[in-house]
Amino acid sequence: MTVSTLQKDRYNYKPHMPQILKKDVKSININKGNATESVSDRTELKQMFPKTYGMPVATLSENENPAAGNKINVGVVLSGGQAPGGHNVIAGLFDGIKAGNPESKLYGFLGGPAGLIEDKKIEITPEYLDEYRNTGGFDIIGSGRTKLETTEQFDSSLDVCKKNGISAVVIIGGDDSNTNAAMLAEYFASKDAGVQVIGCPKTIDGDLKNEHIETSFGFDTATKTFSELVGNIERDANSAKKYWHFIKLMGRSASHIALECALQTQPNYTVISEEVEEKKTSLTEIVNDITDVIVKRANNSENFGVVLVPEGLIEFIPEMGVLISELNNLLAEKEEYYNTLTTFEDQSEFINKNLSKDSSYVFSALPNNIQRQLLMDRDPHGNVQVSRIETEMLLIEMVEDKLKELKTEGKYNGSFSHQHHFFGYEGRCAFPSNFDSDYCYSLGYTAFTLIANGLTGYMSSVKNLSKPASEWVPGGIPVTMMMNLEIRHGKNKPVIKKALVELDGKPFKTFAANRDEWAIKTSFRYPGAIQYYGPDEVCNAPTITLSLEKE
Repeated sequence: MTVSTLQKDRYNYKPHMPQILKKDVKSININKGNATESVSDRTELKQMFPKTYGMPVATLSENENPAAGNKINVGVVLSGGQAPGGHNVIAGLFDGIKAGNPESKLYGFLGGPAGLIEDKKIEITPEYLDEYRNTGGFDIIGSGRTKLETTEQFDSSLDVCKKNGISAVVIIGGDDSNTNAAMLAEYFASKDAGVQVIGCPKTIDGDLKNEHIETSFGFDTATKTFSELVGNIERDANSAKKYWHFIKLMGRSASHIALECALQTQPNYTVISEEVEEKKTSLTEIVNDITDVIVKRANNSENFGVVLVPEGLIEFIPEMGVLISELNNLLAEKEEYYNTLTTFEDQSEFINKNLSKDSSYVFSALPNNIQRQLLMDRDPHGNVQVSRIETEMLLIEMVEDKLKELKTEGKYNGSFSHQHHFFGYEGRCAFPSNFDSDYCYSLGYTAFTLIANGLTGYMSSVKNLSKPASEWVPGGIPVTMMMNLEIRHGKNKPVIKKALVELDGKPFKTFAANRDEWAIKTSFRYPGAIQYYGPDEVCNAPTITLSLEKE
């Protein structure tokens, strides 16, 4: 394989670690706190997870742990969408295992959870791993979206572990993947199988976080990559001075990416979905707000600008959220019949007959292409695939219509030329930043220490992340502690509660305090490319979001 000079150099990068992880692994023990509770639905979840509910938070401490030297076999799974740093989680896990006992083995299950079910795997060797250290992507073993949730899948997974002498499985994934990990841990514990399950927090969306998981890995790299691209577009807009750029940013359920990119680049307008929901802002009101900014800038002879739109916005707009909820439930209940309808006209007629009056009106008023996108195949949870909905195009069309109306009334004399973009895949497999390289390696190494201390049903955690890596605090968090019940395919399912943007948090307040000025006065900020060498404030700084949260 031909590699770039940067790639060769990154192979040799030595991730920084918390001080305690630099100790002999046989001298790393754990301290256990008090029993924990789930964030809600406690009675139901305690019944669902009788073996693993209520476990204490674990922190690492320096004390003898001879068990860390036992020879073991561990399996690792990459689950869900890619996020920068996944390879380093595996590297940290591998190095921890080998530090415990050089004869221990790490098996990588291929293609995600399906590899665990079907016993498709490779042994991770030093030579093989060295080609992936500090690089982006999940191509070391591949990923997949198979859900671990049926008894047959659990039985098969257990058989595979027994067959290969595997005593622990590490699942690297987002909220749903770690929920599946918790269910697998509960199942193994109920069978007294002797197989531990540990999760690691991954998602570039940034919505897997809480007081113990300060950020999910990949968020740092992805937002810095997106911010570079947004900054480049801002520079172009300020140079050409003739386009309005509407940029949709990845983030299905939360606006963390949009908020961080706004803080990094200071665009003219940024929609924050959580604020839209809180204020019950209608689609028309959003369009009017954007139009107002465009008109004011046109009055200053600035017929250009940048608008950031979170991917999941459409579900947070009140009337659209109700419509989508009705669509999800209707298509879950009538899936068999709906699948017999082969034309859009038949589908649309069926939908309008079965929606409430208000939702039918909203659906009918949408542009035809948006209607079609709302009726596309559902995601694995039975929900609309919001990434396929061209929200940025919907806003452009509606803004354009509003501006024509204002021009007819003599209230607008500018010009509106537009471009649209969607940044998602561009950030999922980027070279991880130094922060993500260090953080992910520490998560993997910590996962081994949790295994070595006999824990299961835990998520690897590293805290104090706004400080230098040597001051980070590793430990383990019971996954059930983060759970609530949500409706999936029309039924209540245990899931890790998503963390949305907190409107009373410092990151949002900082944004809100500045956005009116950014709207009218061109205040673009150009972050530039991720840097790997130089002063800490240049190459090792965390996101603005994390820094503000920990001030």
